[in-house]
Amino acid sequence: MALLNFRKKQETFGSSAQVEAFLDGYSIEVMPRTAEKVEDFRALLPAGTRVYIAHIDGTPIEDMVATAARLAADGYNVMPHFPARIIKDKTMLADWIARYQGEANVRQALLLAGGVSQPHGDFHSSMQLMETGLFDKAGFTRLHVAGHPEGNRDIDTDGTDRNVMDALRWKQKFNETTGAEMALATQFAFEAKPIIAWANALKDAGITIPIHIGIAGPAKLQTLIKFAIACGVGPSLKVLQKRAMDVTKLLLPYEPTDIINELAAYKAAHPDFNIERVHFFPLGGIKTNAQWAIDHGGATAAPADQS
Repeated sequence: MALLNFRKKQETFGSSAQVEAFLDGYSIEVMPRTAEKVEDFRALLPAGTRVYIAHIDGTPIEDMVATAARLAADGYNVMPHFPARIIKDKTMLADWIARYQGEANVRQALLLAGGVSQPHGDFHSSMQLMETGLFDKAGFTRLHVAGHPEGNRDIDTDGTDRNVMDALRWKQKFNETTGAEMALATQFAFEAKPIIAWANALKDAGITIPIHIGIAGPAKLQTLIKFAIACGVGPSLKVLQKRAMDVTKLLLPYEPTDIINELAAYKAAHPDFNIERVHFFPLGGIKTNAQWAIDHGGATAAPADQS
């Protein structure tokens, strides 16, 4: 019986080699104001790491481009956000693309609706940004779009996932015509089983765009709950709420060890599983998240100045 239980645990929780393989090529997200606090990214992140730059409403494009230029100069693959609802028109979009390319040689972008409720201009969805053709014209090699394992309350206001699936089918068709590689960069969640079910359901529905799964990095529990509620995390929020009720764990920082282990084990057992990469949201700080990845990711997670 003990041997049977051990084997079941192995099937559920990945070995260190499986975790290292799963974390290989992970990406991470920064903002200009958080990037300013990092003296040297090369002491934290592997060479060539994809670094997303989140564009929060009100952040000057000059700050975004400067951050992109710094990261590119350090040898990282830079992927700035293009939030549709804060881009006024096609002229502004073309200007942003030109700035990023001219000053930071950017060739990758995450296209999303954005966190504001009312559009500032002509665009309200990532699909409209893609329809301009400006990214293909500029020779972008990668275009990532948002994925929502637990639904998206901004799109599916009727409580179903119908609108989300319609948008994903549209993006699947675009994926078949664009010259850029595409991926779904997802919102973070805290349970592996619903993520696995969601990813498999997409595949069954003919959505074959690779998934870069969003994972919340190590953080204080209170911080994580605050961000999870603000970002619209769904049913898996109960994992944090249950932890918060346990006084023995309340003051301990959350780490994504369990969810990473489970996803890594599933990926190892199902090589055709559509989750391709891990994307970290460093809610407890970039340095803390990078160190966790170094501790769990093996040689491929070694910082650039040590590899």
